[in-house]
Amino acid sequence: MALTAGIVGLPNVGKSTLFNAITQAGAEAANYPFATIDPNVGIVEVPDNRLNKLTELVKPKKTVPTAFEFTDIAGIVKGASKGEGLGNQFLSHIRQVDAICQVVRCFQDDNITHVSGKIDPIDDIEIINLELILADLESVNKRIQRVEKLVRQKDKEAIAEHDILLKLKAGLEEEKPVRALEFSEEHWKIVKGLHLLTSKPTLYVANVSEEEITEPDANENVQRVKEYAAAEGAEVIVVCAKIEEEIAELDQEEKEEFLDDLGISESGLDKLIKASYNLLGLATYFTAGEQEVRAWTFRKGIKAPQAAGIIHTDFEKGFIRAETVSYDHLMDAGAMAQAREKGNVRLEGKEYIVKDGDVIHFRFNV
Repeated sequence: MALTAGIVGLPNVGKSTLFNAITQAGAEAANYPFATIDPNVGIVEVPDNRLNKLTELVKPKKTVPTAFEFTDIAGIVKGASKGEGLGNQFLSHIRQVDAICQVVRCFQDDNITHVSGKIDPIDDIEIINLELILADLESVNKRIQRVEKLVRQKDKEAIAEHDILLKLKAGLEEEKPVRALEFSEEHWKIVKGLHLLTSKPTLYVANVSEEEITEPDANENVQRVKEYAAAEGAEVIVVCAKIEEEIAELDQEEKEEFLDDLGISESGLDKLIKASYNLLGLATYFTAGEQEVRAWTFRKGIKAPQAAGIIHTDFEKGFIRAETVSYDHLMDAGAMAQAREKGNVRLEGKEYIVKDGDVIHFRFNV
């Protein structure tokens, strides 16, 4: 599956520090099917306490979490859409990711200069968003020119696409990202096919100082970012990238002690991983047996055979049934046998839509 979230940001906002934390906290790449990765891709485990509880219940020989990819996107400056700085590299990298995590600086530090000479996270956000909008506008205008030839030939599909392109053009010219525009479900499929940068789901990462991480809402800049994000229905994750880089070097026990000392229940990196996972419409099902308890990532809305195919293509080809129990029912019962006695274990067929937290045993024949 290997869906990835791209980390973007202006220079000196903490983007590289956060990515260093992701890289240091990275999962063992060899455990996953996408083991060969580029230097700018970090793989991390998706934190999920359900996996720990299933391990305690089943006591397998091995436990394997699911993983998630973050891509470090080249830095951006004003004029990126025209090739300024590393603009072309930035745009090519961002086209390849499935979601955007935009890091914005909300901390003051006289020793770290800001590219704009002042700390203004909304200005930072708008610089990046505008560059993406301008790049999209260029793409839409080129597409309009190509489609107009077919429109003159009375091509029905071209006429429908042309109307959508004109709506996109109008919205982009008003500096609205594509994701903020309203389309019917049918039209949205056409929009997605255009692979526009501002159509990608986005969240904001407010980077604060070590002193502010315990009470981030006292930071005026964090409040401004939250207000901005709320207006477009986006989520904000507050982190201290410097602390995350330190935590990433610790083992689990030391990490928990460190967070306890700070009075924080969950690291910012763990929150970011979960939020990015959800942003991409991903969920987790589990397989559980004596040999292995394992978490598997799937796109919400897929059916049982496709979920089986994530494990192995033979599972999908020869799919017969999915023996399924929800995580909550299994934990309440205390064991699979008791869950069966209570009638909580179901045999699901090819049309079953897999749910987050399902514990599944696939029956197949090849």
